Amino acid sequence: MQVQGRNEGGGLNGLRIMIVEDESLVAMQLEDMLFDLGCDVVGLAMRIKGAHEIIDSGVAMDLAILDVNVSGETVYPVAERLEKAGVPVVFATGYGKEGVDPRWHGCQIVQKPYTMEQIESSIERSRN
Repeated sequence: MQVQGRNEGGGLNGLRIMIVEDESLVAMQLEDMLFDLGCDVVGLAMRIKGAHEIIDSGVAMDLAILDVNVSGETVYPVAERLEKAGVPVVFATGYGKEGVDPRWHGCQIVQKPYTMEQIESSIERSRN
């Protein structure tokens, strides 16, 4: 995986983000929010296998937004790979912090349904 560090331009403009989300409407809404915030979605996976394939492709990314439960599988193996590569993650879940394994409570967590402002804030906090 190619990791090129943080977006140096300030704000979220040009920030490269991978999305892992199995609900197509939620994924499309999140993608629209990120585009509106000036981010580039470099990969969208609706299954864990697809997320691993995006990582294996070597695409450069600055951050990932991960649904915790993806079609009955937890996303933690993907999060571990991203963590090892130095890519911050934001977890998205309908259960809030209680829906995330305590090992990952140091990461940003947004509860579904979320707003664009919550996504923006969680991305900014994860980069500090």
